[in-house]
Amino acid sequence: MAAETVLGIWDGHDAGAALLRGGEVLFAVNEERLSRRKLEVGFPRLSIAACLKFAGLDPSQIRTVAASTTDPAKTLTRLFPSLKEEYYLIRRRRKPPRRLDPLRKAFKYRFTELGPNILSRALSRSRILSLLEKDGFRDFQLDLVDHHSAHAASAAYCSGFPEALVLTLDGVGDGLSGSAWRLRDGSLELLKAYPANTSLGIFFEHVTNLMNMRELEDEGKVMALANYAYPVPDEENPLMGIVTAEADALVSPYTSTAMFRELKRILWRYPSEQFAYMAQRALEHCALGLVRSLAERTGARRIAAAGGVFSNIKMNMAIAALPGIERIYVFPHMGDGGLALGAAMESNRRRNAVSSYTLGDLYLGPSFSREEIQAALEKNGAATPTPSPVVFANAGTQCPDYAPAEANPRTLDSRLRGNDRKEGSPLRVSRPDDLPATAARAILDGQIVLWFTGRLEIGPRALGGRSILARPDRRDVKDRLNVLLKKRVWYQPFCPSMLIEDAPELLHTEGQDICDNRFMTMAFRVRHDRLPLMEGVVNIDGTCRPHFVAAENPPYRKLLERIKAETGFGVVLNTSFNIHGEPMVCSPAEALFMLRGTGIRYLFLEDLLVENLAAKD
Repeated sequence: MAAETVLGIWDGHDAGAALLRGGEVLFAVNEERLSRRKLEVGFPRLSIAACLKFAGLDPSQIRTVAASTTDPAKTLTRLFPSLKEEYYLIRRRRKPPRRLDPLRKAFKYRFTELGPNILSRALSRSRILSLLEKDGFRDFQLDLVDHHSAHAASAAYCSGFPEALVLTLDGVGDGLSGSAWRLRDGSLELLKAYPANTSLGIFFEHVTNLMNMRELEDEGKVMALANYAYPVPDEENPLMGIVTAEADALVSPYTSTAMFRELKRILWRYPSEQFAYMAQRALEHCALGLVRSLAERTGARRIAAAGGVFSNIKMNMAIAALPGIERIYVFPHMGDGGLALGAAMESNRRRNAVSSYTLGDLYLGPSFSREEIQAALEKNGAATPTPSPVVFANAGTQCPDYAPAEANPRTLDSRLRGNDRKEGSPLRVSRPDDLPATAARAILDGQIVLWFTGRLEIGPRALGGRSILARPDRRDVKDRLNVLLKKRVWYQPFCPSMLIEDAPELLHTEGQDICDNRFMTMAFRVRHDRLPLMEGVVNIDGTCRPHFVAAENPPYRKLLERIKAETGFGVVLNTSFNIHGEPMVCSPAEALFMLRGTGIRYLFLEDLLVENLAAKD
């Protein structure tokens, strides 16, 4: 009997869709990559269409759809989408604050703490069914999966661990801020549920907001800034008592709104970097206490983790270093953007007893055919050279139709739009005999290059599918990258991609199986004698967030091997192919638009080299 196909959807923060068949993840993409709105919150119609197009399926052929989260707050935004759109615009600073916003915010936090009930589940089910039926779905079963069950499933079933402690921590979903589970024999047993009013995610979200950053987006900046503060002893840290771990429970004397007020009162007395340090230290201290207690209770030595709090790589590193913890696996798409996958996996376990997946790579999104690339080049006034027999990875896998980059006012940062000189710049196209070697040579010569190959990555990190690459050892190149494209704050570091076999000589990896966290989910300390080689990708505290490259992306691996041949190590600076604050590039049209709108000279587009002749070397 053929394996059943399961479609997972998520229609909240960082919406998206995923398609499973048996124990294989066929396709997954987040709506932002197609709608071109960062962290899209709408119903994922484009993502669903892309999933079906990849598999060659009509909506009427799908028999199982899984969706997550049915609490009253989520249900209300399904019934009245303008509510989440309003919050989205305010959170992303697209709409100025108003006088009554503090009251609205207080109501939002208290309302989101409510758990699901019979009415909210029924209304969510009805609304999702209506939207899917409108798009052609017929005769299918809709499985509703609890928010933290979906997070737990994604971590547990992709970890490769036969037994483990599974931990989820995020802001709030279905009335909870986290959960602890025991994984055994392919099934999950709930050990503990953490109520929404003791949320480590909301704690860090408040900190981010009070520092005039965007909550649900800029928490990584807080983590990075923390490294620039004078340390505050734990006994003198006033944030230590905001949320604490007592035995295997999370405890707080504050409601969500009272927590915000208390944090605001404390911030007034401290510089921003000190406040960031105290928040990061409080987060780590609480998470470590929780893990210690749960590990002692269960005897677990392996941990699988998901939820937005686990995007904090410094916290993850601290957990990995705990005595008695042998291995920790962090699901690479740990935030809410991974809920479509998690919901589909939990549904697949319930219906088909499938509870194991091997994520050898994260290239699960769309790729583009020769014809599509040719059309994009011709539209930009450039023709490809005579076709060669090179076969593109996953040729023919296409995005659903949507407005091309040049015509979509929401596509790229306004810094690029209206720049007539750059948008009119001439392009030259060639097909190098050895494209990875050509790219490596450009990088070694100090160039910043745009790299576009194969299928789009899922998750928040670029992994050599849609990447911007540069030398890892040159601070001036890193600064130039910031000026031209990324516009990141000065204290936020870039990350390296490196050959997996080189990692032990570059980083302190002792006591860890680095295969558990290959995709930038864990911080590692750089070896002291390798710091000069990693100057552009290391934080001030000597750590970095690495991507370990094995054999999953042959062109990218060959590039790193060419660099290793000259420098002794296969490592590059790798950051996402986008303007900071905008979605990662998906299509060739968007890649060409960015090339023409910046001072970057080289775009490596599948097996083609596209040169922006107006760029200054």
